[in-house]
Amino acid sequence: MSTRLTIGTLPRRLEARLDEPPGAVRAAVVLCHPHPAYGGDMDNGVVVAVAEALRADDVAVLRFNFGGVGRSEGVASGGDVEVGDVRVAIAALAARLPDVPRALVGYSFGAWAALRAVLAAPDVRGVVAIGPPLAFLDWTFLGDVPPPVDVVVGTRDQFCPADRLARVVAASGGRIVVHAVPEADHFFAGDEVRVAALVVDALRPLAAALTPSGA
Repeated sequence: MSTRLTIGTLPRRLEARLDEPPGAVRAAVVLCHPHPAYGGDMDNGVVVAVAEALRADDVAVLRFNFGGVGRSEGVASGGDVEVGDVRVAIAALAARLPDVPRALVGYSFGAWAALRAVLAAPDVRGVVAIGPPLAFLDWTFLGDVPPPVDVVVGTRDQFCPADRLARVVAASGGRIVVHAVPEADHFFAGDEVRVAALVVDALRPLAAALTPSGA
């Protein structure tokens, strides 16, 4: 079942879609799209592939457009405002599905926003970052992100240099687990299904291990 939603409040109401599996929901995910300034939206090919794969694995998915994208109100800033959008989406998902474990998944800029948002979302216990653009933005907060954190990255990702990723993983002391997509670059053209499968695999133990909020 797919439900179109409007989440948040004026002056920044956000366009969203909640995709739920036909049977029991074993987990729920907020899914964040790439940078609005470069054409990112919730209908991005990687985002849609991940949403479909998660739904097929009995995970509900709330994907949304950041402010200023599609029918979402407000203006895109490429920074703190979008982190607030993620938190709005987390609250909306918790209200709709309060009794299942929750996680965040973000692609590119969406990975940065998701990782930032989880710092103020104690009821979200895991993040999957797809193609985090470590060559851009401020990542100094990563050391404060609670585990588990999984990274799905192409071995030829031009915006996530392998040497920098290796340093980040080493500094995490094993809190960050990397899943590589051989020969893929940042855009994963033709590899969307492989990316989605890795995200599903990363979230399966998370959903099994977490206790629903309030239990």
